[in-house]
Amino acid sequence: MGMAAGINNSITPTLNPNQKGFLFSSPFIRTQLSVNRTLSSYSFGIKSPSFSNFRRNPLQNFVKCSISQAEATEIAAEKSTLVRRNDIRNIAIVAHVDHGKTTLVDAMLKQAKVFRDNQVVEERIMDSNDLERERGITILSKNTSITYKDTKMNIIDTPGHSDFGGEVERVLNMVEGILLVVDSVEGPMPQTRFVLKKALEFGHAVVVVVNKVDRPSARPEFVINSTFELFIELNASDEQCDFQAVYAIGLSGKAGLSPDNLANDLGPLFETIIRCIPGPKIKKDGSLQMLVTSTEYDEHKGKIAIGRLHAGVLNRGMDVRICTPGDACRFGKVSELFVFEKFYRAPAERVEAGDICAVCGIGDIQIGETIADKNDGKALPAIRVEEPTVKMAFSINTSPFVGREGKYVTSRNLRDRLYREIERNLAMKVEDGETADTFLVSGRGTLHITILIENMENYEFMVGPPKVINKKVDDKLLEPYEIATVEVPEEHMGSVVELLGKRRGQMFDMQGLGSEGTTLLKYKIPTRGLLGLRNAILTASRGTAILNTIFDSYGPWAGDMSTRDLGSLVAFEDGTSTSYALASSQERGQLFIKPGVEVYKGQIVGIHQRPGDLALNVCKKKAATNVRSNKEVSVVLDTPLDYSLDDCIEYIQEDELVEVTPKSIRMCKNPKMNKKAR
Repeated sequence: MGMAAGINNSITPTLNPNQKGFLFSSPFIRTQLSVNRTLSSYSFGIKSPSFSNFRRNPLQNFVKCSISQAEATEIAAEKSTLVRRNDIRNIAIVAHVDHGKTTLVDAMLKQAKVFRDNQVVEERIMDSNDLERERGITILSKNTSITYKDTKMNIIDTPGHSDFGGEVERVLNMVEGILLVVDSVEGPMPQTRFVLKKALEFGHAVVVVVNKVDRPSARPEFVINSTFELFIELNASDEQCDFQAVYAIGLSGKAGLSPDNLANDLGPLFETIIRCIPGPKIKKDGSLQMLVTSTEYDEHKGKIAIGRLHAGVLNRGMDVRICTPGDACRFGKVSELFVFEKFYRAPAERVEAGDICAVCGIGDIQIGETIADKNDGKALPAIRVEEPTVKMAFSINTSPFVGREGKYVTSRNLRDRLYREIERNLAMKVEDGETADTFLVSGRGTLHITILIENMENYEFMVGPPKVINKKVDDKLLEPYEIATVEVPEEHMGSVVELLGKRRGQMFDMQGLGSEGTTLLKYKIPTRGLLGLRNAILTASRGTAILNTIFDSYGPWAGDMSTRDLGSLVAFEDGTSTSYALASSQERGQLFIKPGVEVYKGQIVGIHQRPGDLALNVCKKKAATNVRSNKEVSVVLDTPLDYSLDDCIEYIQEDELVEVTPKSIRMCKNPKMNKKAR
């Protein structure tokens, strides 16, 4: 520790002639970094006060910038053929869910004068999808651009939820650097680790933005130290560990290089982007190469391919070759060409290498293909994403109510829609099931597949329960494990810990969060144990807990576990529910329906208060006799449970299905299972 305490005296910040920022050239620090990396632990982490001083004091006066590992190891021959464009910066904004990415992009757009002064602008303008606005999360990656001091910044807003990690992975091919947004209280979270790992693998420059520093429990110094430790865990290079930190309040549009001294605008953030994130390296005189990383569809223009031009020049009306990594090529023609100007796509006659553009006219273009020179075009490496971990069975609707509400009900309609989805959703897989009317859809998690279901308008179909995708290695059964973090008030911690223990979860970390009386629990838990866990945790914590998960690795089979202790209440005849019947039925458990609702035999109408299913009559009417009763008995019914699509997916078991139509979501017993209700 005494040796580490002398770090401050030996630091000499020097100006690197190849970079506008300052780098630390102290040989002691380099030696100490390598020694500690060998020992797999850093002596100046959170626990070392000397490192806190080292991170805080010198860096308020000097700016440090992370440099990609790819640049440091680049050979001289490549340097002679590649040219740096200094008038463009391509960046992706990545973070864990709810850490303020989209709000920060809003402020960047407003301060760059993208909108008129009198223009009414909605919050989270980048979340243009109706489903994104309804759920309050970002689902799809989106492009925009701003201009600051004659430098064009192409900005990609990415999702923060782990189920949409594929959206982040595919856009990292388009950028040279990332803004890693971290909450000033929560610090690095599971998705922070995931996106940072991918960015470091690409060799991208990283600028850490500590957001929401105005929160009462903000602890920016702890967050910076935790982020630094995360860099070390992910085997970042010494230069990458020397990242630039910017402190911001995204909602107010303020930023600064110190948490106690913020400017009134985002100027320090813009300056840091220009200084610390390099411009794209391109082959200016090389053959045309553009990797397609995203596709959109327009009713008038058809399919639109979006990507970054890696080499050459692309002109409107140009004949091109479409190449795949398997050397299978075909020809096409660019009918229209667009670049991203501010918040819109602007027509362009010519796009040079390094810029991000949109191409029209190639109707069969797919993500991962390369738009190349017609004569000597070559394919770029394909986009690789993580494998799915959860699968669900989609089948045609077989309920008595089939065809009442939906337009597309046949297996051919369902098949076409599902296979059309995987053209743009790289992290999802679709394959034919055991029967002609069944299809297996695999994704990153239940939310990933649920978003697909909600986007399938005018379709009627049934969905089976989610199942994890296991692997067999050396005759050993392996299942996916995830890292689950739970933020829970201390008074509810006991019930949450007990619940996670029943799901085979293993706690490996527990810490307090600021002064808000909240505890952060970290578990390694089988993906099977997460199915249906969100509602159970909300019930156990009275709606106060926050659960976040991220895929970790495959591990040994954890054994059998029960994810639901109670059975279902099942209707045993077709008809319309009545108050008279529901009054007696609610004594058996909690109901999903209210009076006057049409039901069919086998439909799940409630949760049984005991294990095992119970068939009951919810359509029974009161006998109409000529005997006048002395007193009319008023019926008091409990408020029925209102289950969303996500809740239904989590609730159903092996022998149950969710029926999805444009207007209704119902649950029913699977008639093919032949399991009789008790």
